[in-house]
Amino acid sequence: MLARVVSLGAVILPFLGLVAAIILLWGWGFGWVHLGLLVGGYIITLLGVTVGYHRLFTHRSFKTNAVVRAILGITGSMAVQGPLLDWVATHRLHHQHSDDDHDPHSPHTHGKGFWGVLKGAYYSHIGWFFRGEPKHMERYVRDLKADAVVRWVSKLFSVWVTLGLLIPAVIALAITGTWTGAALGFIWGGLVRVFLVHHVSWSVNSVCHLWGARPFRSHDHSRNNAIFGVLAMGEGWHNTHHAFPTSARHGLRWWEFDASYLVIRTLGLLGLATAIKVPAPDRVAAKRNTPHRH
Repeated sequence: MLARVVSLGAVILPFLGLVAAIILLWGWGFGWVHLGLLVGGYIITLLGVTVGYHRLFTHRSFKTNAVVRAILGITGSMAVQGPLLDWVATHRLHHQHSDDDHDPHSPHTHGKGFWGVLKGAYYSHIGWFFRGEPKHMERYVRDLKADAVVRWVSKLFSVWVTLGLLIPAVIALAITGTWTGAALGFIWGGLVRVFLVHHVSWSVNSVCHLWGARPFRSHDHSRNNAIFGVLAMGEGWHNTHHAFPTSARHGLRWWEFDASYLVIRTLGLLGLATAIKVPAPDRVAAKRNTPHRH
């Protein structure tokens, strides 16, 4: 029961922050400081999810040192999508059962027709967030539990969430010198930022399993969606990801912008990332969907 109340709060409070922000926007409640906190916080915390939670911790797409692991785990936690170990377990379960009855957030298991699609879209986007956690999830993260950094970051999830909301307020206070500025920093850099990160990243679960292209063969309904390829820092190239789950690069074609991979490559150039996994060209060609010839 407590978990559901916390989940409800994690969804409702950012929405209320958005409502407050829209009201305050009418006339005086927004400036360059707040825009910077919103955009900067969005990029930092979403990359914490995409580069850290997803590509590093879940799929082991690259290796890095303890400091970078901690930073990525902490910034990912600030996105308020659950403790690191819980997020990884859920996502690994999703890959094992993608779009079948055991998938924790598939849009394809809720009936057929218009209402089935509508119910599936709602459930995969946000409804699944309120369900009880499946049993025996610890077996999906036994490897990560051996990492002291991961255990520490995951255990202190509530601390990172709190800091993620307070830091933009403190920065705004320091810049504007007013408590009103601090409150607006909390709203825009905290609550509104969380709202946007939530719904963009959750759209990978919903939109990217319903609408888009399927250039590669996979055992599910994953799709490449260019809109979320950009907004979700490369995660929207979702069919590519399901075809090559351990790849650090999701946008394999030159025009498929993948901000998360650019970050990983930059870490590599700085000597902070090693063993960066990308599928070989012949493997990519072998998995590519080709039109049926008659």
